[in-house]
This record gives sequence, structure tokens and C-alpha cells, in this order.
Amino acid sequence: MAEIRDIEVVVFDVLGTLVDEPGGLRAALREALPASGDDAVDALLAMWQQHVEREQQRIAQGHGAYANTETIDAEAAAHVADHAGLTDPATIARLATAGQRLPAWGDSVAGLERLARHFPVLGLSNAGRTALPRLNAYAGLRWHQALSAEAVSAYKPAPEVYRLAIDTAGCAPERVLMVAAHAWDLRGARATGLRTAYVRRPVGDPPTGSDVFDGWFDGLDDLITALTAR
Repeated sequence: MAEIRDIEVVVFDVLGTLVDEPGGLRAALREALPASGDDAVDALLAMWQQHVEREQQRIAQGHGAYANTETIDAEAAAHVADHAGLTDPATIARLATAGQRLPAWGDSVAGLERLARHFPVLGLSNAGRTALPRLNAYAGLRWHQALSAEAVSAYKPAPEVYRLAIDTAGCAPERVLMVAAHAWDLRGARATGLRTAYVRRPVGDPPTGSDVFDGWFDGLDDLITALTAR
């Protein structure tokens, strides 16, 4: 575990890095469809995730106007409901907000609190500007500032999202550390000049042998120790 020096501001991805996105969505699907078995729920989760990924890629490629995560999640919920034969409007409406009820990983809340004693800590999420504060409140995540990619009508890894974090940090990009459990996210951050740290999670996108990040960590405790070592 290497020390990471000369950092002024730490920026965290949220979905998958600090909260268990698949676990939260799976729980919401089980709540909406209590008679469904694990295999059926997993298939519906995959359908949901594929819809979100497809829509965000479509927007990134310029094939449609920007839509925030609330809109895309509502579409995903309707698609899943139709496939599963779910017709109750209230249940479908609650399912559409499942992305705002995602549990934090075991070290996330205490880790953020500990790190915030040493650095300004920002969240940088693809979650929409309405969904993000609700997600943070549900998971117990406390920030100095939480930034939604909706502010620039784009999704990571679009460079304008990372520039939003750089502008908010108010310092040179090489003094801003982006932390994520997704190598694709860190590659986008690195391309805009940010420093990068990968944190391993049960879900996410692990680095490949060709990735060059400033640090690779098994959890937030290791990362924070590296950042605060003196």
C-alpha cells in the first residue's frame, strides 16, 4: 500500500463504490415481486441494468437527448413490470425509485467521516440531482458537497463530468483524487488529469494489467491510511 501525496480534494464515485447498487435493486425487485425466485429476480435485475446501460450509452453517443436517472429508472421499472406481469401502479411507482434506496457498504459511512477530517470530500455521481440527495440520505453518506452529472447533462465517463469536479475543487486536477470501484470511471478521470485510486468492491469493474492508477486498495480504511500517512 503506497502513500498518495499532494492531494487537496478527494472525489468519490457513489454507485457501486460507496453503495451496493445491485443489492439495493435486487431487494426492491424482491419487495415488488415477493413470489419470484432468486433466478427470476436476477434475470429482472439484469434486464434493468441493461436498459440503464443502453440508455446512458445512447446519450453519450449523441443518439438522443439527455434524460436523468429518475427518467431512465422509471423506464427500467416499467419494462421489468411489463415483463413480470406486475400491474399495480403504486408498486411500479415505488420500484421506479429503487435507485434512491441503496445500502452503503460497511466501511462507507465511517470512512467518509474519517476522511472528511483531513480533506474536502466530494461525491460525483451519475445519479440525477433529485435522486442523489435522497440516495445519500438513505445510505447515510455525508459530504462536503455532492455533485450530480445532471448539472452538465452528461454521464461519466464524459470529460465534462470530471471537469465539474475539478471546477468545484478549485485546485489543479493533479491535486484532486478520484476514487472509484470502476476502472472505466477512473480511466475517464485520469484522461482529464485527475489522480486516481481504485477501491475493490464485490461489484464493479476491476482494473486490467494495463491500467495505471495512483493506488489500488482493498477498502476505504486502506485508502484513508494511505492518504493521511505522515
